[in-house]
Parts: sequence; structure tokens; C-alpha cells
Amino acid sequence: MKARYRDHGLDNFNDVNVLELLLFYAIPRKDTNELAHALLDHFGALDKVFEASVPELEAVPGIGENTALLISLVPQITRRYLMEKGSCLSTIASSTDAGSYLVPRLMFEKDEKALLLCLDAKKSVIACASLGSGAVNAVNISVRKVVETAVRNRASSVILAHNHPGGVALPSREDERITVEIASALKLVGIPLDDHIIVAGDDYVSFADSGMISL
Repeated sequence: MKARYRDHGLDNFNDVNVLELLLFYAIPRKDTNELAHALLDHFGALDKVFEASVPELEAVPGIGENTALLISLVPQITRRYLMEKGSCLSTIASSTDAGSYLVPRLMFEKDEKALLLCLDAKKSVIACASLGSGAVNAVNISVRKVVETAVRNRASSVILAHNHPGGVALPSREDERITVEIASALKLVGIPLDDHIIVAGDDYVSFADSGMISL
């Protein structure tokens, strides 16, 4: 299995093979095929295995703490890798740049979370501040906190972002309403809202690009 991966990568691996190889590093000198099947049967798909919490993984017979921790590391390492790549951007000059920067910070969150990306006059990142988090579909974005965060960081402009866990990256009427409210409040202090990015998994929608609302 290791030789196959070394010579050809994961392209010729199915989901069971991927888990088999990973599990070997937590459970060496043991056939991990049966356990890989058990994980896929329990969670239904490979992505659901990696998105499961440590207690959820440990509920599968044969999965101990070390194995559960190893599996849970995969999405977190991926997230850290993508965040580092996005952080290399010198400026956030487009929705593509904003997506590259913000998606990794929200893609594996199980609850809704809101962020405010504060930019200077050259569109370089000053700060990426958390505005709060909540249960699925229940994040409460405080307009006052948005304005205070933008002013405190001396932002020349900002980009709002939040995620839709387990959903699609399409704005709701509430998303549109809060965007208008925030844009209006920021305008009073002379800070433009450049965009509002909604993230779902590794997908995102840009308010500015979609023309859904005038910012």
C-alpha cells in the first residue's frame, strides 16, 4: 500500500484504500481493511469520516484515542496548509483573493462563524477578526461590533464573511438584510464594505461578484 502511494499517489486509491493507509500509521502490523470499511459504513462517506469529532470516531468499535486523533488531524492540517497559502497573498484585490484567504478559515467549522477582514488602503490585510460564532444557522452578527472592529484596526475597507455549515453558499434574506445594515453603518464612519463572502465547504459566493446587492 505504501509502495503504491509512493509510486502513484492517491489517484488509484479508492476511499477504503485511503483509510487503510492512514490507519496503518495508528495501528501498525495489522490489516486495517476491515476497520476502514467499518468507518465508511458508520459515517457514510470519506469526508464524513474526516469531519467526525474524536468522541464520534471513538464510538466505532476498534477505534481508540490515537486513531481518532490521527483521523481528526487530517482536516485540521489541510486547513492550516490552505490558510498558510492564503496568507501569502500580498493584497486582497478581488473576490478570488478573498475566497482563497477566507475559505480555509471557515470550511471545516461545524457552527456558523463570522469574520471581518480589515484591509489598508493598498488592500493588504491588517487583521482577520472573529465577530462571533453560534449554532448552525444561528450566528448573530453584531453591526456595532463590525464597526468597532473596523475602526479599531484603522481599516480603509473591510470584507465580511460567514459560513453555512452543511449547507450551500447561497445568501438568505437575512444575509442580505444584515449586509445592507452593516454597509450603511460602515458608510457613516467612512469605511466601505468591499464584499460579503459566504462559505460552504470549499465553495463560496461573493455578494460583490454576484451583483445580488449594491455594496
